[in-house]
Amino acid sequence: MRKALIAPLLLIPALGGCINLGLGSAKVPPTLYTLTPESAPADGSTISGRPETTLSVIEPQAAAKLGVVRVAVTVDRARIAYLKQAQWVERPSRLFQHLLAETLRARGKRLVVEGESLAHGPTLSGWLIDFGYDAPAAAVVVRYDATRQLPDGTIETRRFEASVDHIAAQPDAIGPALNQAANQVAKAVADWIG
Repeated sequence: MRKALIAPLLLIPALGGCINLGLGSAKVPPTLYTLTPESAPADGSTISGRPETTLSVIEPQAAAKLGVVRVAVTVDRARIAYLKQAQWVERPSRLFQHLLAETLRARGKRLVVEGESLAHGPTLSGWLIDFGYDAPAAAVVVRYDATRQLPDGTIETRRFEASVDHIAAQPDAIGPALNQAANQVAKAVADWIG
């Protein structure tokens, strides 16, 4: 009986070389990207609203290539790679949700929340199609199909896209350019929402 209990414990050191338990042995890339809104509410500002007018910003669905924290690079029409030495601090779709919500809050026209907690008001959701570097074009591209659903059931969709050209394939150039393009899209979505 005692041997049966001890045997599995003796295997743990042997497995140490096969798996990463998240205990600090994984390398962190030198560059971590996030998105910073160009427009944000002023410190101490408040806004209130009724549930039926509160806008819920839902995390967009994303193409599989964007379902990771690595930065997608379009090599050609059939191949995707990932940028070396850089990654996102969290999934691009989640970062973009935060950016959209902050940009909409900065307008100060309505209460804006993230998630589906007030789903009986209008919602903004969508599909994040592209959010990375296009190597053949030497440009970053952000492409988002937005879906706005109103409480009366009306659904509207619209595609938004922004790119920043002449970007070198370097992490120090790609990060700021992606932030710029994402903010352009977020502002255009805020103008559409009104």
